Amino acid sequence: MHAVVYTTKTDEMRAFFRDVLRFPCVDAGGGRLMFALPRSEMATHPIEPGHEHHELSLQCDDIAATVAELRARGAAFSGDVTDRGWGLTIQMVLPDLTQLMLYEPRHALAPQQSGSRAV
Repeated sequence: MHAVVYTTKTDEMRAFFRDVLRFPCVDAGGGRLMFALPRSEMATHPIEPGHEHHELSLQCDDIAATVAELRARGAAFSGDVTDRGWGLTIQMVLPDLTQLMLYEPRHALAPQQSGSRAV
């Protein structure tokens, strides 16, 4: 999977993903950093017509410890951890003031693919 985060604060966002979240990266040329992502999974959910969108979130094993660690590295959060049944969530405030959900899942996790596989 290749995900793109569009922002008006490119340098700040790159630094955040590299330095605060500590995602390994490589310079793909011209300062464009490509970040390795942690384990991933994708779901589809029903929604009312006209409200279609896509959402990116980060999972963790222990939300309290992860929030404390990320705060120590300079991350900001909006609100408190909320129990949503399927997981514990909190909104992380990114450098461009958009938000990214961090959550500790309470559901079965999808098995991970090994190696690279083209779709």
